[in-house]
Amino acid sequence: MVAGKRSVAAGRHKAASAAPSAQAGTRVRGKSLTAQAYETIEAMIANLELRPGEALSEVELAKRLGIGRTPVREALQRLAREHLVQILPQRGVLVTEIDIKRQLRLLEVRREVERLVVSRAARRATPEERERFDELGRAFAAAGRNGDQVLFMRSDKEFNDLSVAAARNEFAAGAMGLMHGLSRRFWFLHHKQADDLKTIAHLHSQIALAIARRDEDAAAKALDELIDHNEAFTKETVNLEY
Repeated sequence: MVAGKRSVAAGRHKAASAAPSAQAGTRVRGKSLTAQAYETIEAMIANLELRPGEALSEVELAKRLGIGRTPVREALQRLAREHLVQILPQRGVLVTEIDIKRQLRLLEVRREVERLVVSRAARRATPEERERFDELGRAFAAAGRNGDQVLFMRSDKEFNDLSVAAARNEFAAGAMGLMHGLSRRFWFLHHKQADDLKTIAHLHSQIALAIARRDEDAAAKALDELIDHNEAFTKETVNLEY
């Protein structure tokens, strides 16, 4: 495993999704500053803008995102619960390394929890949510067809959030929130070597479209196919360097 511990400010451009400047404790466009900080930093980790093993500074992140240190600190605490960062006494905050065995254990849990989420989303989604699932299904298909990594990642994040909301089960929502960031980062790191975008986008499309047409069995079956693929994909990366 190759990962240096570098400063977050080392020669990097500002994240495109960084939150605008504002005073800590206020809300911008309906989201708390902590939520904005969390979403931005989580995306930076998942997209490998912040690399495994990298040392993070609250001060530098706050400056980079244009918000106060308190929301950044709270966001990092949430990311620590999701195993995307480690908060170490006397050493600061590090982006977690990537571990194949941990990734496979995560997929064991994802299969059971996410099967429940997609089947309940198929049962409980509102007409407006179903319409959006249909749109996401077509967006996934377009991402795979065109090799559009950015569209896939953006659609995947919205799909995850929408599935959890439509399932209307707060306990499943809590479990899913602990897993998606690690999964997205792992895939982003290795998908180019495995030439995986077309396949993974198709599998996501099948789940989204099944939810849109209220087909619980098809959604659960498509989810199992996705996790089967992810397990095989993960095992194939054992000999890849990262």
